[in-house]
Amino acid sequence: MSLYQLARDGDADELLTVLWESNSVAVRTRAAELLGELADDSDGEIVRGVVETAADDDEDEAVRAAAIDALDEMGQAAVERLLAEMTGANVDSGADWVTVKRFAKALSAPQPELRMAAANALGRLGDSSAVPALVKRLADPDPRVRIRVAAACGSIGDPRPVGALVDLLGDDRRAVKRAAADALANIGDDRSLSALRGLLDDENETIRWVAVSALGEASSARPVTDLAAALADESPLVRRAAVFSIIGLLSNAPRQQSHQVREAVVSELAAVDDDVVVGPLVELLEESLQRPQRRNAAWLLGRVTPDASADSVVDALVDVLDDDDEPTAQFAATSLSAVGGSYAERRLLDVVTDVDADPTAQAKAVFVLGQIGTDRSRDRLERLTNDADDQEVRRRAFAALSKLGGQA
Repeated sequence: MSLYQLARDGDADELLTVLWESNSVAVRTRAAELLGELADDSDGEIVRGVVETAADDDEDEAVRAAAIDALDEMGQAAVERLLAEMTGANVDSGADWVTVKRFAKALSAPQPELRMAAANALGRLGDSSAVPALVKRLADPDPRVRIRVAAACGSIGDPRPVGALVDLLGDDRRAVKRAAADALANIGDDRSLSALRGLLDDENETIRWVAVSALGEASSARPVTDLAAALADESPLVRRAAVFSIIGLLSNAPRQQSHQVREAVVSELAAVDDDVVVGPLVELLEESLQRPQRRNAAWLLGRVTPDASADSVVDALVDVLDDDDEPTAQFAATSLSAVGGSYAERRLLDVVTDVDADPTAQAKAVFVLGQIGTDRSRDRLERLTNDADDQEVRRRAFAALSKLGGQA
């Protein structure tokens, strides 16, 4: 069974087995990442297993790093358990300021794994009193530590590290540059965003990619214009990153700014070659494990799909009408109504006539047919008012017929 399926099934025990037993570094690394998404610090056996991996001197560095990040995702108690495992110290949680002081001290530990874990924990705690200690470690000799210290600075959001983070944009490691850029985007003051915008015209494709990717981490609509312009970049890598970052802006926007960001995104994309946007949006909808990304991809597809791409978009949207995440499924239905067309009608009729189809998906398909259907749909909907086993499907069929002018 694939790692993706194990994650969808929530099978943390089997993922832990993969983490311990797989011969592939890439597979073990991904298993650790998924455990961080699935488990929390109350899952004692899972935490213990990931701690063992993170503290194993014989383990591959990439796997250990992923395990440390997974423990951070699980929560403070999981990170403290790693610190206890590696130092033998008693790190039972006390007052917040004591915890911050303990992790700040661990930033100077001789083991880079401890410094990594401490940086992650300080970023999660979000206490600005840790900023001076973090700034000092932005020059850590281990790039894995620099990455996590930069991320912690971004999570805290204090502007004091901005100068050091701008300097870090010149780091030799692409991953370090990306972490510094992401942190600047998260801090989001004028100096930070100015530094990132200044990279968008860089002659180096990788630098432009870093800047575009980082702007998607901002928490306001201000980078939308820059990202829309990046959709015309000569590099397919940068263009694709721009689409992903636009979705990131939609996903990260504070609730009170959500409408403003959405309006800005749609307005900017109206002037862009839609074919550049559609492929990455379909990819996000089909492959992302992050619900906010998939919701926004489903929503945006209904607003940017050109006729030439309609069939592939329809297929992707129809496939998520039975999604476990109700908002994703609902956005898919409203986007199908917006895309419309004869192909969409045929695909939706396939859903409502499939005896094995999920009733929730059938009900949403019927709703869309009420918006876009022709006489062909009207005939089928009339039969559903009598034949459908599911009450909600029958109710939706009556409502759809009223919109199409049928017998209801």
